[in-house]
Formats: sequence, C-alpha cells, structure tokens
Amino acid sequence: MLIRICLCFSSLNTAGVISSDWDCSPGPELSGASQVQAGQGQVLMTNDDQEVFFLSGSTWTRLGSVNIKQVSVGPAGIWGVDASEMVYKYIAGDFISLSGEILTQVEAGGEGQVVGVTSSGALRCLKRGIASAFNRVGATKWTKMDVEVQDISCNSHGCWTVIPSQNVFFIKVKSDSCEASAGTVLTGPAVIVDAGADGSVFMINAEGDLYERTGFSQDFPVGTGWTLIPVANKMKSISYDQGVLWGIDDMGTLLKCSK
Repeated sequence: MLIRICLCFSSLNTAGVISSDWDCSPGPELSGASQVQAGQGQVLMTNDDQEVFFLSGSTWTRLGSVNIKQVSVGPAGIWGVDASEMVYKYIAGDFISLSGEILTQVEAGGEGQVVGVTSSGALRCLKRGIASAFNRVGATKWTKMDVEVQDISCNSHGCWTVIPSQNVFFIKVKSDSCEASAGTVLTGPAVIVDAGADGSVFMINAEGDLYERTGFSQDFPVGTGWTLIPVANKMKSISYDQGVLWGIDDMGTLLKCSK
C-alpha cells in the first residue's frame, strides 16, 4: 500500500519550552520494570524476565503464563510479541499465538485494528474484523503498508510513528480496511512516541528526555511543537491513559505523573 507523505515540518516547534504542569511521583514498584502500557483503564507492565503484569490498586499481578517482551492494550484488546517475534492476543486468561507475521512491536490503541512493525521497520496492519474475531491459535492475514518506522502508537485520531530520521510521522489508518491517508512529517527528534485515547501525545528523544505535544487546534490538528516535561532521570518507556502519564526511567523506577 503506497502512502503519500506531506513534508509538513512545523516551523512552530517549541522543544525549548519547559512545562511546569506535570507532577510526578514514584508508582507501585515492580522489580526489573522494562515497559509500561496503559489503555482502556488498565495498566500493564513487562519486566526484564519478559513477564507481563497488570496493576490492581498498588499490587502487580502476573498476566498469563507466556513470556512477552512487548505488550499493548487498547480497543483491540491486549496483544504482545515474544523474544522470537511471535505475535499473541490475550484470550480467556492467557496469551494465544497467531501466525502470519513476525513482528518486533504490536499496537492495539487504534479503533480496533492492530498495527505491527517488522524487524526491518516495515509496517503491517490487521483489520478490525480480523483482530476482533481471532480467538484461537491460527494464521491471520496482515495488510502491508508502504512506510518504514521505528516505533508506533495509535489512537482514534490516527497513528503516530517515529521514522528512521527520528522525526515523527502521523498517518490516519482506517480500521476496517487498513487503508492509510497521506502522512504528515513533524519535527522530532524522537525514538519513542505515545498517543493517548484523548488525543494527548508524548515522546522520548535519544537522550531520554520526555516531551508533550502541544498546540493542538482546529487549524493545527497535529499540534505545533513539543514541550519538555522535567523529570529527575532519563526515560525509557512511557504510556498515557485517562489523565495519567506512566513512565519508567533508566533506573527502573515507575513514575506516575498527572496535572
């Protein structure tokens, strides 16, 4: 699938602006915290042993029995990939594998579709109907998308990706057909991007600094710049849902941030 790209680099980038709106404090501790993922009111975490946990109150509880290195939760459910890049969906108490694509990342935060990234950075999409209907071990047909990315996060507005130049690339993806609209390139630099269900967008750059996308309006639907969120340590994972920004710093500490 060919995706047209609009080279719309924002001249209003505000990466030098520092936000004082966010208040961050340590969250419930989990040894070896590696990745945090929040969505649909749930908070999930993976650790260095590639185990998935979910948060209930202040307690982390193991989710399923399969080792998962990267997990995603959203309208499409809970999905993940393991160390061998097999794809899984969480069904009836455990992770069930599906074949059809070998992926390093899956993203379930769109409108029911599941988007994935291959080891070469190629983008793949599983249509909403297929993703919803999958309930047992078996093969699935993924749609190829003609764009190379390093990271991706989707919400109802579209998908925010990081492309090899470390700029942020925004595209709209139709959930039923996996057709993508013309993309818009936004200045970074970024290595990780996260899009919340309410339209909020955050990124981490190569130095581990944390930024929030700002300047959203009817005239600027993808915002106008990035505002630094000051935190004590460098960040390695972030996820936002329902007014709370979760993050893991380079010391393995979980942070819970809110305005």
